[in-house]
Amino acid sequence: MNERELYRQVAEYAADFVETLETRPIRAEADVSELTAALGGPLPEDPVDPREVLAALVEAAEPGLVAIPSGRYFGFVIGGGVPAAVATDMLASVWDQNAGLYVGGPAAAVVEEVCRGWLVELLGLPPHVSAAFVTGAQMAHVTGLAAARHHVLAQVGWDVPADGLTGAPAIRVVVGEKRHVTVDRALRLLGIGASSLEIVPADDQGRMVVDELPDLGKGPTIVCGQAGEVNTGACDDLEAIAAAAREAGAWFHVDGAFGLWAAAVPTLRHLVRGAEHADSWATDAHKWLNVPYDSGLAFCAHPDAHRAAIGVTASYLVHADDMRERDQMDWTPEFSRRARGFAVYAALRSLGRSGVADLVERSCAHARRFAEVLEEGGATILNDVVLNQVLVRFRDGEHTRSVIQRVQEDGTCWLGGTEWRGEHAMRISVSNWRTTEEDVERSAAAILAAAGLHSSV
Repeated sequence: MNERELYRQVAEYAADFVETLETRPIRAEADVSELTAALGGPLPEDPVDPREVLAALVEAAEPGLVAIPSGRYFGFVIGGGVPAAVATDMLASVWDQNAGLYVGGPAAAVVEEVCRGWLVELLGLPPHVSAAFVTGAQMAHVTGLAAARHHVLAQVGWDVPADGLTGAPAIRVVVGEKRHVTVDRALRLLGIGASSLEIVPADDQGRMVVDELPDLGKGPTIVCGQAGEVNTGACDDLEAIAAAAREAGAWFHVDGAFGLWAAAVPTLRHLVRGAEHADSWATDAHKWLNVPYDSGLAFCAHPDAHRAAIGVTASYLVHADDMRERDQMDWTPEFSRRARGFAVYAALRSLGRSGVADLVERSCAHARRFAEVLEEGGATILNDVVLNQVLVRFRDGEHTRSVIQRVQEDGTCWLGGTEWRGEHAMRISVSNWRTTEEDVERSAAAILAAAGLHSSV
């Protein structure tokens, strides 16, 4: 087998796929039965030439691929992948470093520490914060809230690493009505159930009503704020929440999966004012930094609590003595792990501060244009378009549901639905560097056509 030839073949397949993005339907074209038939079968008995494996996989998988990297994919909040990050991620697989200990890949460890410094500067966080490069915001919440759990219980004399949670003082977790479900799931994984939640009502944009915060000074308390409600993009008043938490001695955690990136844009920074005063933060690099999946980030303003909650040692592990040598397993829940920092590094190097700001600002401008065209065409826009989210309804919820289905089947673009204030709504999210004004106009026209309306563009 010639490895060089194999990797060149992979590069050709990758380039071929990218070149289809302008013309291919955004939806997958094969159903589950077709894909199972093409990809399934009995376990092979004998080795197969890697080139044959690759060719067969590409042929079988291709009809089941969603054109997520396209500029016309607007589902969920899924970013694209800037070319430098995608190429570097391929290289990271070839390098195959186990980024758990410094000794397992010094370059991978140093890249993460360099990126930590760049990211906290870009996002306006305190320079001393620790960081974890994880799979996504879900595990970033687990990491940040594990540090929170350790800290608030230590404040009342309880040692979680030594004694676990059995018999521990109850932890109160104050959350907004429109929090993301990954916060609840992270708490559940940490042994903090739904009965521990105190839910603060939300306003018509999904922002926590700060005036209805409970007394945060009663026992061990964690407050979870939100930068970017998943339907509307609205941000909580983080400055007011931070002040209340600080006065009461509560831990303040920010879910900034996509909204925290507003801090990188001078014209949008006011939306997340006060985020810098939090104790922990969760965000995604695979959203608005446009790093390939999967890539999440957790930050913590209390590195000692972070390390105490997450770190691990064993007699056979070779831990670094030099503080400059980052052992990633001290900060991330994973033990053996992919060297995710390389792709983050490449994205930051290729975009720079101004490139990140332009990517975020351009996405928001596209979202505003979507809202303008759709409203002119007869749709109802349900949210204030402050970031990259557009919430749309055509007549009523059921009609909107059918419009979404027709849009998905058409294939010009892809978007999803949600429930908002008791009825179904269309949800458009713009977070891909590839999206152009033409993509927006073309997609908006297809959406209006699916609704039986006429575009004025």
